[in-house]
Amino acid sequence: MAGGLLLMAAALLLTGYNLWDERRATASADTVLLEMPAEIRAAEPAAPAPEPEDPDEIEIPDYILNPNMDMPTVEVDGHAYIGVVKIPVLGLKLPVMSEWSYPNLKTAPCRYTGSAYLGNLILAAHNYRTHFGGLKELVPGDEVTFTDAVGNVFRYTVAELETLGKTDVEEMQAGDWSLTLFTCTYGGKSRVTVRCVLAESGAAY
Repeated sequence: MAGGLLLMAAALLLTGYNLWDERRATASADTVLLEMPAEIRAAEPAAPAPEPEDPDEIEIPDYILNPNMDMPTVEVDGHAYIGVVKIPVLGLKLPVMSEWSYPNLKTAPCRYTGSAYLGNLILAAHNYRTHFGGLKELVPGDEVTFTDAVGNVFRYTVAELETLGKTDVEEMQAGDWSLTLFTCTYGGKSRVTVRCVLAESGAAY
């Protein structure tokens, strides 16, 4: 009986810690968003500018002229962020760190690899309910928006969901997907993976 009580106590402590950790992560991401420039955290395209009469006056975004360029970043509390990801159906709007690490994932989603400009961006996040814990609820046709650090907006459509093993690195990066989102399942044995295709992109504000 004593052993059973100890196991129950350990389970309660673990549950309490997980709830605290999720609240902490939520507060951290919200704080970062508030410190980002308004046009980035809005994660919405500006109203279309009037068409210039002279075609030579049309401004082409840098990332179209040079898709191999590094994605610009904005620094908040000593960390570099490449922009904001928004998943309307889940009610999520989150900053995205430029480089992934396990400590960074405790604060916000991170770029695992790739670039929005090259059409191969992969974002990773913990399975906190307020981060990527709801990815499994997405269905084909749902919208995902990414706004980079200078206000360029990329709209994606969910194409398919798949489950990958925790060591399936090559499979995660395989395929011609414009955007991939993933998170671990509880216990960390596999990865919930959402594949998206580009629907629309727009120039900075």
